[in-house]
Amino acid sequence: MPAASIKSDMMKVMIPPIKCQGIKSKLVPFIKRTVDWSFEGRWIEPFMGSGVVGFNITPRNAVFADSNPHLINFYNAIASGKIDGLKVREFLAQQGEILSKCGQDYYYEVRERFNKTHEPLDFLFLNRCCFNGMIRFNRKGHFNVPFGHKPQRFSKAYITKIVNQVDYVYVMSRHSNWSFICQDFKETLRGISGDDFVYCDPPYVGRHVDYFDSWDEENERYLFEILNQSPCKFILSTWHSNQHRENTFLETLWSGFQVLTKEHFYYLGAKEDNRKPMLEALVMNFTPKHSHEEPTQRVEQLLLLEKLAEYQRNERSVS
Repeated sequence: MPAASIKSDMMKVMIPPIKCQGIKSKLVPFIKRTVDWSFEGRWIEPFMGSGVVGFNITPRNAVFADSNPHLINFYNAIASGKIDGLKVREFLAQQGEILSKCGQDYYYEVRERFNKTHEPLDFLFLNRCCFNGMIRFNRKGHFNVPFGHKPQRFSKAYITKIVNQVDYVYVMSRHSNWSFICQDFKETLRGISGDDFVYCDPPYVGRHVDYFDSWDEENERYLFEILNQSPCKFILSTWHSNQHRENTFLETLWSGFQVLTKEHFYYLGAKEDNRKPMLEALVMNFTPKHSHEEPTQRVEQLLLLEKLAEYQRNERSVS
C-alpha cells in the first residue's frame, strides 16, 4: 500500500464490528488529540463497550475489559482466530439470505438460538440487524432487543464493511499485546501503574441500563475514589449537559480535574427529529498539550496498517 494511502487511513476512524448505544466514533479525533501518553505502559479500558477509542489509539499493550461476557467472547474469538473475515463473510451471507426470505421470524429464531448457545457469530448477526444496533439483556441475561425492520440488511457491500472491521481487530490484536477480559471495573483498575493510561467510558447514571450494564451514583463515587488516587493519567468520558439538564457530578465529584467539552449528536430512534444534541465532556488529571493539533503518527501504527493491507490482499486471493 502506498505511504500516502496508509497515512490517509491513519486519519480515518476505524469503526468496530460491534455497534452499541453511545458509541464514541464521532468523538475519536477529539479524544485522540487529548490523549497525552508515552505508550510505554498499557492502555486500559475498564468499560470497553464498542472499543472504538482504543482500537483507534492502537496501543502496543492494552487491556479491554467489560462486564458483558458476550462482548468479550466475541473479541476473544477474533483474537484467537476462531472468527476471521472469511468466516464472517460466509456466515452473514448465508444468514442474511435467510433473513431476506423469512424476515423478522428468522431474526427471533436466531435470537432464541443465541440465548441458548451464546455463539459469537450469532451475536454479531443480531447486533447488526436489531433495532438501532442496541446491546440490551434482560434480568435472565437474555438478549431482548427487537428486530430492526430491515430484512434486506446484509447486502454484499454491508457484509464487506463488517469483514473489514473484523480484519482490523484481528490484525491489530495479533501484532500487539491486547487482552480482552470479562470483569468488573473495580478489578480492572486494581493493578494500574504509572506508565499506564486509563480511558473510562462508563454508562451514564440512569441511562442505558441492562443486566450487564448498570450504573448508579454509588458506582460513580467508587470510580471517582479510584481515579482520584490514580498513579497514571486518565480520561473519563461523560456528559456535560443537554437541553433538559446538566451533569451535577461535574460540579461535585469531578470539579478538581481538567474538563474539555464538545457538542455531539445521538440518534435515539429512526426519525430525524430524534437527533438530540449532547454536550460531551472529557475529565482528565492532566493538562492536554495538543488538543487543537492532529495527533502524531507513530511508525508502529503505519507498520500495523501495512500488515492489515497485506492480510486483506491475501484474504481476497483465498476467497
